[in-house]
Amino acid sequence: MGVSGFIKGLNGFYGNKPRIKLYPFGFHIQSRELSHSQDLNADDSILPVLIIGAGPVGLVLSIFLTKLGVKCAILEKSKTFSNHPQAHFINNRSMEVFRKLDGLAEEIQISQPPVELWRKFIYCTSLTGPILGSVDHMQPQDGAGSTIRKLAGIELRGEKDLQKLVSIHFFSRGLGQYLLNKRPGMLFFVFNTEAIGVLVAHDLEQGEFVLQVPFYPPQQNVDDFSLEICEKLIFKLVGQELSDIDVIEIKPWVMHAEVAEKFVSCDNRIILAGDAAHRFPPAGGFGMNTGIQDAHNLAWKIASVMKGIAPSSIIRTYEMERRPIAIFNTALSVQNFRAAMAVPAALGIDPSFANSVHQVINDGVGSILPSSIQKTILEGIFTIGRAQLAESLLNEKNPLGSSRLAKVRRIFEEGKSLQLQFPAEDLGFRYLEGAVVPDNDSLVGVLEPPTGRRRDYIPSANPGSRLPHIDVRVLSNSSSEVTVSTLDLVCGDKVEFLLIVAPLKESYKLARAAFKVAEEFKVSAKVCVLWPADSLDEFEVRSKKALAPWEKFIDVVEVRKSSNPSSWWSMCQMTEKAAILVRPDEHIAWRVKSGVDKDPVSEMRRVFSAILGAK
Repeated sequence: MGVSGFIKGLNGFYGNKPRIKLYPFGFHIQSRELSHSQDLNADDSILPVLIIGAGPVGLVLSIFLTKLGVKCAILEKSKTFSNHPQAHFINNRSMEVFRKLDGLAEEIQISQPPVELWRKFIYCTSLTGPILGSVDHMQPQDGAGSTIRKLAGIELRGEKDLQKLVSIHFFSRGLGQYLLNKRPGMLFFVFNTEAIGVLVAHDLEQGEFVLQVPFYPPQQNVDDFSLEICEKLIFKLVGQELSDIDVIEIKPWVMHAEVAEKFVSCDNRIILAGDAAHRFPPAGGFGMNTGIQDAHNLAWKIASVMKGIAPSSIIRTYEMERRPIAIFNTALSVQNFRAAMAVPAALGIDPSFANSVHQVINDGVGSILPSSIQKTILEGIFTIGRAQLAESLLNEKNPLGSSRLAKVRRIFEEGKSLQLQFPAEDLGFRYLEGAVVPDNDSLVGVLEPPTGRRRDYIPSANPGSRLPHIDVRVLSNSSSEVTVSTLDLVCGDKVEFLLIVAPLKESYKLARAAFKVAEEFKVSAKVCVLWPADSLDEFEVRSKKALAPWEKFIDVVEVRKSSNPSSWWSMCQMTEKAAILVRPDEHIAWRVKSGVDKDPVSEMRRVFSAILGAK
């Protein structure tokens, strides 16, 4: 959903931002000052940040660094965009991140298909045949083979080789139009006696698809998936021949579930993000989204070091914060992948059995047989397995078939199949240690293990959490009252902390202390005075008088909704005497629930020192 818009938006951004340079691997960068020419020359200087890999994570990181005033360059080994689609789902938190990238979120919203076209996962015997069931999911850097990671001696930990697959990228407008009109969806799980595969609908309007089919080397090899064979395989899964099929690319890949043992190395100078730091099963769409959020976390910390705001040790907090999230998302992706296997297992074609048979042939007694016989045995066993899907067996009149179909229905009814949306993990993830100040310095929380099931997001103002959203009307320094999200109040163009307070005497005192201490730490700070929805006029006059001589503040008024009449402070489980300090990445760095008992200047010095790692 929306990845084509992501690419278009990036093209627009780079068209207006020539200071980011993209170079192929092998290009020699010398120690010279950056010039205005198209190539590096004798006037160019050392670039403080070199990004390896121009995938989504590398590009997003480069944009954030550029907005924060940090020079950077990207090295990319490919001279053209990949023709083979990969990520196809952008989650809520990544879309919030894109709101900071000069219109990128709007480009994605314009380009993405209507929700009705991608909200379903469909399980069927063929794309034109009977539907076994469907699930509606709308309820009331340099990549995985990172050379830099290997050169730095950083190992990956986790489960290797969960599944080998062949990915077939093809176009068929006829198939796209058929599915668009008859059974729109994002994923199609197809099981029949001739073939098994998962079809990813990247664009039904254009008829662009990627078919994923199991792959079992060395008995099978890429040559077994020729253009002609792939076309026939597609026809078997569709249930009929297509006159307009155009296979673009065929490539094998391996599904892993691994996280790098560390994200930061070599005196904080080598930093891993995205697929270089973690690689997940695609189930749940956490791969690219986790990487985008890596970049968001990392950019302001690099900028803090480059601008002398914080020592290089702050880079270590990137690993402290993001690695636990990557480990959690890896476990959740594995659980979701295994949930996806529950449906074929219920139908009598358990993928784990196929993998066990393959392992016996490779490592057991089968390994002594000639390769041709190994291949014949493997294909024979798979043919017998797929026979479980015959119409004569898989129907309500057959006792065994009826029992299996009942199991499949229970899986769907109980929500135990592949999931798409995880609101709690998407918006509710929290950094338990790092550049945050816990409520109690002696107590560090523990991430709960993933359940693999959908959990609702519950807004939280705990340190390390994403700033909860509400709509507010901006009143300060504006001729018109604009309505924005609380997340939009956080500046994306500088390393700036946002202090949110209510219009109370003690809160204004804390705000003045924050301004004073921010100057001492040479970091930008802004105060947001959050007025209740029923407030009277003269907001700015009162705040200006209370915060003088500092002027970097903004007055906003809550926009209450009938569906949620409680105040923002109540939603955050705090009183109006509370205060929240928000980091440049929209996560809460510190809070006080009911006012500061001690000297506010001393408290703010403690807070900024803890966040920025200052002595």
